[in-house]
Amino acid sequence: MSGRTRRGQLFAGDESRFTGPTTGDERRMLVDVLAAQRATLEIKCSGLAAELAVRSVQPSALSLLGLIRHLADVERRWFRQVLAGQDAPPLFSCAADPDGDFDGATADPQVIEAAWAAWRTEVAFAERFTDGAPHLDVEGEDDWRGTVSLRWVLLHMIEEYARHNGHADLLRERIDGSIGV
Repeated sequence: MSGRTRRGQLFAGDESRFTGPTTGDERRMLVDVLAAQRATLEIKCSGLAAELAVRSVQPSALSLLGLIRHLADVERRWFRQVLAGQDAPPLFSCAADPDGDFDGATADPQVIEAAWAAWRTEVAFAERFTDGAPHLDVEGEDDWRGTVSLRWVLLHMIEEYARHNGHADLLRERIDGSIGV
């Protein structure tokens, strides 16, 4: 053996993300897989401050901070607006600035702190909403998809995080060479 390891090893100490059940209750599995995806985003961003605002490559505005802001708005949209029926406009984008989540992702410490606070607040709301829902068939109305269930939203959120965590892999490697899944 050469002693080499795969580039896609787990980040040290993050194995706990993958301890949820692999059989059994559908709700528990969906919630645990989504929690692992959320934890992956945090791990990919760990130990960084201003570097979170580093852009991928021109002309893209993609950054880890932009992903945090984007996912805060996505969580807010699906759980607060669609499922809970709250009047909760996006925090970082709007009709006049549809890419504000990424374009406004600057290295300012207050911008970074606000992004993390918003993301954590929206994740906490989503977790409380999901825990309190009587079943996965709870429905909400969405302008884009029509009637959606909590089940569909959980699946969509897993897909959304998985897609963006792939971006986060590449962004983090570009920033400091850190690799892992």
